[in-house]
Amino acid sequence: MFDELINKLKNDTYITLETTPSHSPIFSPIIETIAKLGLDKLVDGFTTTDNPLAKLKYNSLFAAKMLQDRFEKPVIATMSMRDRNKIALQSDLLGSNEVDVRAILALTGDPATISDQPHTKGVFEADSTLLLDIIACFNSGINYAGKPLAHQPREIYPFAVINSYAKNPKTLQKKMQKKIKHGALGIITQPVYDIENAKLLLELKDAANTTCNNENKNAELILGIFPITKLRTAQFLSAHVPGINVPDKWIELLREAHEKGSDEEYRVGFELSRNLFLDLKKLHPKIHLMSANQFQLAHDILI
Repeated sequence: MFDELINKLKNDTYITLETTPSHSPIFSPIIETIAKLGLDKLVDGFTTTDNPLAKLKYNSLFAAKMLQDRFEKPVIATMSMRDRNKIALQSDLLGSNEVDVRAILALTGDPATISDQPHTKGVFEADSTLLLDIIACFNSGINYAGKPLAHQPREIYPFAVINSYAKNPKTLQKKMQKKIKHGALGIITQPVYDIENAKLLLELKDAANTTCNNENKNAELILGIFPITKLRTAQFLSAHVPGINVPDKWIELLREAHEKGSDEEYRVGFELSRNLFLDLKKLHPKIHLMSANQFQLAHDILI
């Protein structure tokens, strides 16, 4: 299952769909919606998020297990450094390994100060590269302290994330190099909204891989897409989310459409998003689709 996913990432088209577990002890409604829309037939795998924005959600590892069991497709489970120390990280990896949750997206995590849980404190023993290093240890049969594990874990496949925009692009290249050196096989970008931005990211990825070649390490870039169908979403992403750049043209077109009504606003946003998806797919068919669980929208983009 995972070997096929990595092979597609390196040598073929590759599309994954993000799922965000809800504030509920039940994940199955999300699974049923995906099944009803036939989304599992349109993607190569899924991801599960881990308490994004430090808001309490259903566990990402359990959600990944349920998705894999239902659709027999690989799931990349996010693990945040915000909520776990070295002991918890390794314990979660040990448990998930036996049940075949073995693709892990290493994330530093949003600050605990924005959590919906009062007086929450972040752990943050290190950034996401610590988890990448732990995975490398496990793949070598030892824990992070260097002690041999009682049984050799099955291979774990590490992924990482990167911003899609920076005033100084070289900072993105350095971050890519760091994550590649720590073992990331795939690097998922924040949402991209401009084809030239995507081309630049691919150039930075190539340069980062070249730098890491002497260590026999390289990674594939996975372009993130988050469809925008509302003006306020475009304005929020542009003004308040670091590492994302929404073109002025998108905002202007959505503003004009917004003045004509919600249906026109949705139509224009969907057309912009769908055309971007098609253009990125032609340029670099390694895509991660994020839709905040708007699965009908994801379906309409993919078909």
